Amino acid sequence: MTKIEKKFPEGFLWGGATAANQMEGGFHEGSKGLNIADVLPGGKERLKILQSPGFDFEIHKEKYSYPNHEAIDFYHRYKEDIALFAEMGFKVYRMSIAWTRIFPKGDELEPNEDGLAFYDRVFDELHKYGIEPVVTISHYEMPVNLVKEYGGWRSREVVTFFERYVNAIFNRYKNKVKYWMTFNEINSGLIMPIMGLGFAIHQEEDKYQPTFQAYHHQFVASSIAVKACREIIPNAQIGCMILYAPVYSYDCNPENVMYALQEDRIFNYFCADVQVRGEYPAFIKRYFKEHNIELEIQEGDLELMKENTVDYIGFSYYMSRTEKKVKTAEEAAQGNILSGVKNPFLKASDWGWEIDPIGLRISLNELYDRYQVPLFVVENGLGAIDKVEEDGTINDDYRIDYLRDHIKAMAEAIEDGVELMGYTSWGCIDLVSASTGEFSKRYGFIYVDKHDDGSGTLERKKKKSFYWYKDVIASNGEML
Repeated sequence: MTKIEKKFPEGFLWGGATAANQMEGGFHEGSKGLNIADVLPGGKERLKILQSPGFDFEIHKEKYSYPNHEAIDFYHRYKEDIALFAEMGFKVYRMSIAWTRIFPKGDELEPNEDGLAFYDRVFDELHKYGIEPVVTISHYEMPVNLVKEYGGWRSREVVTFFERYVNAIFNRYKNKVKYWMTFNEINSGLIMPIMGLGFAIHQEEDKYQPTFQAYHHQFVASSIAVKACREIIPNAQIGCMILYAPVYSYDCNPENVMYALQEDRIFNYFCADVQVRGEYPAFIKRYFKEHNIELEIQEGDLELMKENTVDYIGFSYYMSRTEKKVKTAEEAAQGNILSGVKNPFLKASDWGWEIDPIGLRISLNELYDRYQVPLFVVENGLGAIDKVEEDGTINDDYRIDYLRDHIKAMAEAIEDGVELMGYTSWGCIDLVSASTGEFSKRYGFIYVDKHDDGSGTLERKKKKSFYWYKDVIASNGEML
């Protein structure tokens, strides 16, 4: 451990983050309905399969494995896991509610009591240890019925179903949850529309019109959620959540600088501008014109969006992105779900994600300079292959190094003047990777004995990073 002089504010929200669809399991229990994650096959070809023509949102066990069905069985083991979170000293735990536990098909009139009761038990267990839940309302688990019958967020009808869902959970958990976020990584729909927007782009159609019409529906739904939260839980805070990856120009060629700026605005700022500032940004008008996008906007939509902006920005940070206007396949950054070229100044993880802790400081400054609202790093972590030694220990010093450098970057950003609420490391317990459906891509402080071939006992083991993060929290970030 090393001591740093820069201070984190009193009351800083230290914790960890997960998503229901990647760790709960129990996919058919408690009257839960099928969601998108339930029909995603496991393996490195996951995204390619679900983006291929003819993907039918059905389960084909004769062809694929489905690791999300059991995941790490948090559904039955939540008490054990929450006790481990408490041992680390978590102040908060970022989690999500599975929409299909509350409304199995998504379009029912009344919520499912079994699902509501499950999250009552989870929240009660968290509060037993003094841990505040930070709840993402929708995290890559749209009801399959809404995908098949309505076309996902293409449909305006889904706004009504989402409103019904948020009213149900706000009324039920108004005394148990005071930190909320609407849509997980909402801007990721630009690169993964099935997971974020609930539909695939048909081969014969232009991708821009349906994507941005779906975004408009989500913006309206997010504003409805903000309005309802303030009416039902006036002492709560509700934020948006974006995937943030600062865009660097490959060099000082003005063509590349301009290209990087355009990519930065569309990916990093468009969704945040609408939800934080309450209106479509000026730069999007030209983009809509050049891509022949004409939004169907109902009367009152723009007023609703303007009057119901979020309280804070939650965001994920894993990597930066380097861009040039013309690039070759050989220059592409391997393993990065975002387009971009290799940055010669950065190393990469086992999965090819470039590691850039200074990029987190840059991100925090860029976001705060633009919006002047509180920020919350709700995802950050290292996916790596962990080895269990003969004595049972897991010496993940590489993860400690990664997290230490990123936490130092946050401390520097706070010194820069950024208002930072908290930090929840992604995958505080090993879970199923969203992008590849693998167990071997591990992020956690807690090892789960579960493997890509489906084997494993689900036993939990504390990694070396478990004890390190416990000391970080206890010292409020001074001991790294």
